[in-house]
Amino acid sequence: MNTSPDILCIGSVLWDIIGRSSVVMRVGSDVPGHITRVPGGVAMNIAMTLTRFGMTPALLSAIGRDPAGEELTEQAAAMGMIVDHLYHSDDLPTDNYMAVEGANGLIAAIADAHSLEQAGDKILRPLSDGSLGSEDAPYEGLVALDGNLTVELLRQIAHSPLFSKSDLRVAPASPGKADRLLALVGHPSATLYVNLEEASLLCHTDFPSSEAAAKGLIARGCKRVLVTDGGSSASEATGEDVITLTPPKVLVTRVTGAGDTFMAAHIASEREGMNRHDALERALFAAATYVSGEIPK
Repeated sequence: MNTSPDILCIGSVLWDIIGRSSVVMRVGSDVPGHITRVPGGVAMNIAMTLTRFGMTPALLSAIGRDPAGEELTEQAAAMGMIVDHLYHSDDLPTDNYMAVEGANGLIAAIADAHSLEQAGDKILRPLSDGSLGSEDAPYEGLVALDGNLTVELLRQIAHSPLFSKSDLRVAPASPGKADRLLALVGHPSATLYVNLEEASLLCHTDFPSSEAAAKGLIARGCKRVLVTDGGSSASEATGEDVITLTPPKVLVTRVTGAGDTFMAAHIASEREGMNRHDALERALFAAATYVSGEIPK
């Protein structure tokens, strides 16, 4: 196995507990369906997709020294991820995420990522102790950052010399945590991956389309952004122009992890040398394939 990472995935690595039903649901619904427990979290979801594109991601996260953490670490290693740099806590349990999805999309979700938040900058030690880098020799390469990190830690990353030579790719964990990304607005090497709702929250404006949202984020100070709007459109913008494409039409069977799949596929495509248009198109196809259920998780 390759022991040199192609990218660092920093953030939530946890267990996803997902209940899915094929019927339309509302508050109080009690319906038949299926419940699964699989590796998840934004950083893990991105890493899993990257391995399918032949990349070797290294995980930087907090994992408990409990049976759940041991199993999660073993599964990550079996999938081809580098797990040597994970922070294992004796006191904190392995995090969990629980969601309920119906035919009408995500009904409700709860993210219990308290261990990651409490671990703080301990998860970044490999970037300063020489394992992956140091202040004198900062890590040079791709870094996928997860909005589950605290505002304080994201601010630290934004100003830290440890990330001065990194290509930062940033995603919020959810609309409820989108404002945490404000710490990285204006960072010269940060690319933000958000959906339309998250873009609107960051700019305190309701945008009518992904193109308008992408332009709004650039005006807000972002250097580069990618904005998705479900099955309607997706836009990639720099300070110069905007590219907008329409995703393939598919039957949606799941939604949790779709944004992470999109982000990972886009990163992998650019790493392979694809131009902006082709990378966006391939990422949209990967996300559509994922939500259709054709790609297992």
